Amino acid sequence: MIALITGASSGIGAEFARQLAARRYDLILVARRKERLETLAAELAAAHGVRAEALAADLTKDAELKAVEERIARDGGIDLLVNNAGFGVHGRFWQTDLEAQDRLHRLHVMATMRLTYAALAGMTARNSGAVISVSSVAGFVPAATSSSYGSTKAWIKAFTEGLYLELKSRRSAVKMQALCPGFTYSEFHDTAGTDRSVIPKVMWLRAEDVVAASLRGLDRGKLFVVPGWKYKLIVALVPALPRIVRNPGILWYSKRRG
Repeated sequence: MIALITGASSGIGAEFARQLAARRYDLILVARRKERLETLAAELAAAHGVRAEALAADLTKDAELKAVEERIARDGGIDLLVNNAGFGVHGRFWQTDLEAQDRLHRLHVMATMRLTYAALAGMTARNSGAVISVSSVAGFVPAATSSSYGSTKAWIKAFTEGLYLELKSRRSAVKMQALCPGFTYSEFHDTAGTDRSVIPKVMWLRAEDVVAASLRGLDRGKLFVVPGWKYKLIVALVPALPRIVRNPGILWYSKRRG
């Protein structure tokens, strides 16, 4: 079996690579940082006897995204796609860098859409395979200082559910999953400039636990996987609140984060 993982050089993506290698998947690791990918690929190949390929690509660039699409289609396709690559832009939308906002939308929306399209061509023909797309608890609960991040993660969630229903309508065995973690220890928040001290320690998840929950959910065919009981409670309750109650709480939280 072959899995392609985007954003595989660190954090949740690297942990997907480790746990899938332990499940005997051959790997195609995609990220911008080639040296990190090659180091991880060599480590996993030696530890688990799998094939691990490093494919350096910036998925916000059309030519490099196209190269990954073509790699997916090669040799009859892949068995698992993990759309994990992503980043955040913190701050008031109109005061942030427009080019960064553009890259965020290209990565979360266009790259997810195009790579999923490429993967499903082979998977639906074989009637097997799976796509895991990393959404977020932020896709359920809007925030006042990361509008684009939350809205694109909500798009991933809706896109995944729509495809899940399309596949079910055809009685396809291909699986779709939207993985929706909360705050997770990784380089993501360092890159986004998040002050971790303003987030209670009990709200932080380990990447190992997030990925383990995702793969357990995949084995069971779960559409939405929200790791951690606290976050399960949040996504069950907060969206159901009337806006007159919910929005003041969101504004207070966003002000606290700066």
